[in-house]
Amino acid sequence: MADAAEGDRLESDNMRAARPRRRPYVVIGIVVTCFAMIAILQMLAAQWDFANTNVATLILGFVALMTLVVWQLRERNASRLRRVMPLIVLLVFAGVMASILRIDRVNGRLIPTLSFRWTRKPDQILEMPVIPTREEVAVDVTTMTDRDFPQFLGPDRNLLIRSVVLATDWDKRPPELLWRRSIGAGWSGFSAVNGFAVTMEQRGDSELTTCYEITTGRPLWAHAERARHETVLGGVGPRATPTIVSGRIYTQGATGILLCLDGATGEVIWRDNILERYHVTPRQDLRAVAWGRAASPLLVDDLLVVPFGGPRSGPWFSLAGYDRQDGTLRWRGGDIQVGYASPQLVTLCGLQQIIIVNESTVSGHRLSDGKVLWSHPWPGSSAAGANVSQAAIVSMNRILLSKGYGGGAKLLHLQKVNDNQIEARTVWSNRRVLKTKFTNVVIHHQFAYALSDGILECVDLRDGQSRWKDRRRGDYGHGQILAVGDVLLVQAETGEVAMVQLQPDQFRELGRIEALTDQTWNNICLYGPYMLVRNAVEAACYKLHVREPAAEVD
Repeated sequence: MADAAEGDRLESDNMRAARPRRRPYVVIGIVVTCFAMIAILQMLAAQWDFANTNVATLILGFVALMTLVVWQLRERNASRLRRVMPLIVLLVFAGVMASILRIDRVNGRLIPTLSFRWTRKPDQILEMPVIPTREEVAVDVTTMTDRDFPQFLGPDRNLLIRSVVLATDWDKRPPELLWRRSIGAGWSGFSAVNGFAVTMEQRGDSELTTCYEITTGRPLWAHAERARHETVLGGVGPRATPTIVSGRIYTQGATGILLCLDGATGEVIWRDNILERYHVTPRQDLRAVAWGRAASPLLVDDLLVVPFGGPRSGPWFSLAGYDRQDGTLRWRGGDIQVGYASPQLVTLCGLQQIIIVNESTVSGHRLSDGKVLWSHPWPGSSAAGANVSQAAIVSMNRILLSKGYGGGAKLLHLQKVNDNQIEARTVWSNRRVLKTKFTNVVIHHQFAYALSDGILECVDLRDGQSRWKDRRRGDYGHGQILAVGDVLLVQAETGEVAMVQLQPDQFRELGRIEALTDQTWNNICLYGPYMLVRNAVEAACYKLHVREPAAEVD
């Protein structure tokens, strides 16, 4: 019987050896095609979308790999063990990597940062700030100065600073680092009044509003709410920037908690929770607003205005107006789900109004009751392809819309129909320019400047055509910008800050410093010559040289 079995084995081996070996022309064709498509996508990424390019690259790479694995599994002239071994090795490797590594976050181009699963995140090991007694320091954010940066995107909520003229010779006189310190997670920026700066940050299970002394970085007070927002794509912590008005601090947390705080002490004056008003949990709200509440409160006369929203299935309210003194809900207006932009007070066609970029529209609202004066489609979804960027005011009857995710830019012309109604029409639309994923647009002398899918671009507003976009030198990633006089401060996604000339003729970088050392999506705050920068790990203050005298902080 042994001889018979041995004979069968030899016969089987001979038959296997006699089979013609498959020529892998199809396999080679698929693999070569995949890598050729990857190369083409990478070359065209700046014209398309870097994030989509990286996703497509991953898919094509996976297709090429699995093609090779399937071909090996069907190899006729190999033993069963030899055929399945590559698949076993691949599955074991993937299982081991998944068990020991996690994706901590992704950048604006969907490139992940990995860490070991057993390590704690920076905000989870950061202790609460040490606060001095009130006798040691008095916080005064009631007194206003001409250097104040009291809200999101600056004094006029438009990324324009006119009170400072910066020196541009950073090679000879680089910005001076005054302090650097660890900070809790989040994408909130600083607001600054009278030498004091306020921001929001996440430390463990506490969502904080914190006040710092600008020139020293010393924490002066902190208010904590038990809340934590965290997603892989969006990161950890609050995303809205505080608003400082008349000695009070107004904030919105990532889970919809509205606060009015005493600017001197951080004590709560009033509190509201948007999600509780329509009976949903933060987890349920993420199905509709996937990356957390990001709008910075707007103060208009006696009103506090914020996007309101609603359950995933509706009904929705685009905006809500609260009594700024006691937090009473005055009105709700509009019927579109919220996006990630903040409300703005503007005058268009002679009518003062609040405009807001919603999930799928942009709309103007009457101050007195929130009634919609006009609306225009601006497609998007707050769970994918989100609307994040502010509408930029070009003139008294024109606004510019911009977004990433393939949206590009559109210029609208507004015309008054009657005393309480405005009609909006498209002047031009261009999906290839001003692809502002997380950032906003600066308008300067009829030209628009923005990080278009991470690359700084200048666009002529007359025709919507790009004047320059230097992929090699102007690729700052998905950071932020701030116009100061005739220069642009660019906060790179990698943490660097660059100074660029505001001119339509050509791209010209004037200087660059390594301001921070981690992924940065937070906006710059400029208080006189003091530049405050932060990300989800650290914060710093730099003193910039100016061309005109700037007084020191008292």
